[in-house]
Amino acid sequence: MKPEINNILIIIVGPTAIGKTSLSIALAKKFNCDIISCDSRQFFKEMKIGTAVPTDEELASAPNHFIQNKSIFDNYSVGDFEKEAIAKLDELFLKNTIQIMVGGSGLYVDAVLKGFDTFPEIDSKFREEVRLHYEEKGLEYLQNQLKELDNGYFNFIFETNPQTLQNPQRMMRFIEVCKGTGKPYSSFLNKEKNTRNFTPIIIGLEADREIIYDRINQRVDLMINGGLLAEAEKLFPNKDLNALQTVGYRELFDYFEGKTTLEFAVEEIKKNTRRFAKRQLTWFKRTENTSWFDYLFDRMEIINFIENKIRNTNNNANLT
Repeated sequence: MKPEINNILIIIVGPTAIGKTSLSIALAKKFNCDIISCDSRQFFKEMKIGTAVPTDEELASAPNHFIQNKSIFDNYSVGDFEKEAIAKLDELFLKNTIQIMVGGSGLYVDAVLKGFDTFPEIDSKFREEVRLHYEEKGLEYLQNQLKELDNGYFNFIFETNPQTLQNPQRMMRFIEVCKGTGKPYSSFLNKEKNTRNFTPIIIGLEADREIIYDRINQRVDLMINGGLLAEAEKLFPNKDLNALQTVGYRELFDYFEGKTTLEFAVEEIKKNTRRFAKRQLTWFKRTENTSWFDYLFDRMEIINFIENKIRNTNNNANLT
């Protein structure tokens, strides 16, 4: 179903440290519109340095939403974000039919683009059974269960977002669906999704692997010099919170616990961030209809490309 009003959502994706923020600001200035952030860690106000939140100057350059608007103590899910982001976009499209979304969290991008799959109701006895087994046998039990019940989905997560395998809540949900329905969790994915009142134009930024890795290493050094150690130390008492199970903090928590040296922890942050960037590219390269540009490609040329896409979209809409 085509939207009654031809709203356009420009989506900027790509690996960490590639320059998505600067491009989104240039586009926001060009189209006089707002920016929706879909970085799943920049939501949290206590995690400013380690999540590379845009600078105060960058934030002042254009209206931004969903940056440091939650606390690490809030129970905030991708489903919550989908509802809030769609509501905010509905509001923003009333002012300007062009809006921008930027971020490196593929699941959150997909949530806004397509919505979520529908699952049948699961008898609470299955949820309780899985919970009790987890409390008795631990996270490894959940991982082995998912391997057994939905091996294809386990491998997909391992390749694209292995951090999910360390999330007990997500893992218990996968398994309770498998056990409660007698079908693989993945069999309920990629069905008919929610309709959206916008047309997406997806722009991907990329670079040679060596360049991405060098930019990541430089960013981590800047974070350390900018106070990441003190920020992580302040958060350390709450290290078990789900929001803090992320690169840049976990490694420093190990240092605070005396498991590693600071030098080793910093190198681990760099290594794990590089791995994260690789997974981001794997995820986004699967996203259909994404137009990819080198991170140094002339910004005006990208703007011209987007303007042409908008004209073509509007022309096609007028013909129907």
